[in-house]
Amino acid sequence: MAKMVARLEDKERRRRPSDQELMERAAELSAKYLEGRAQPSSVRWSSNQGRRWGSCTLLDGSIRISTRVQGMPSWVLDYVLLHELAHLLHAGHGPDFWKILEVYPRTDRARGFLEGASHAQDEPGQRTTDDDD
Repeated sequence: MAKMVARLEDKERRRRPSDQELMERAAELSAKYLEGRAQPSSVRWSSNQGRRWGSCTLLDGSIRISTRVQGMPSWVLDYVLLHELAHLLHAGHGPDFWKILEVYPRTDRARGFLEGASHAQDEPGQRTTDDDD
């Protein structure tokens, strides 16, 4: 029983990393996918992102990730981090920006997941799979 609880706690910690762990993960992703070119000054969770999944301030290199991403699959968090890291290299959302993200193999899947999550948040009262009896 204790082993199962420890595994669940570890899984939860990985799905809800600390600000320091976010910063470390961003550095790992930059090294792996962006040749280490994107180097944020800070990466932290933020509860005031409105409808955004993340944001980046180019002036100081800070990245904020919406607390709404907490608990989502790690590959979705990785995509959001990479998206914001890519903004440190290219400010807009033009073709050059999306070319940067082509290196991440789950970009399309993560974008689809986030679109679904946005839709679910926009449609209060919608039935979930748990409601289908």
